[in-house]
Amino acid sequence: MSAIYTLKILTDFASAHTLRDYPGDCSRMHGHNWKVEVEVIATALNKAGMGIDFKKIKNVARSICKELDHRYLNDIPPFDEINPTAENIAAYLYKRIGEQLNKETVRVSAIVLWETDRACVRYTEEV
Repeated sequence: MSAIYTLKILTDFASAHTLRDYPGDCSRMHGHNWKVEVEVIATALNKAGMGIDFKKIKNVARSICKELDHRYLNDIPPFDEINPTAENIAAYLYKRIGEQLNKETVRVSAIVLWETDRACVRYTEEV
């Protein structure tokens, strides 16, 4: 049986958005203090006994979240064309973070995006 290590970091950003075609209050501009959980799986350890350094995961996630921080999401790609829902933001983060972290023995396995303390979405893809 092969070992699988799941590593997780937490970061955050604040931004505003407007949900297009939404039949309620969220169709008006409003903001969130988003919490982002990045789950990474590793199938092998390096000489130091790590699948990937938590610092690397944090740095990549923070860098990408910084692009969204204190911004009106509807103004920046791809959310100028697709609705900036929690689901679409989570998928975007999964793709962008994965582009920088994924390699043979390490890959982003899921993003959990918390819109509020009581509402989140978890995004993952089948391998």
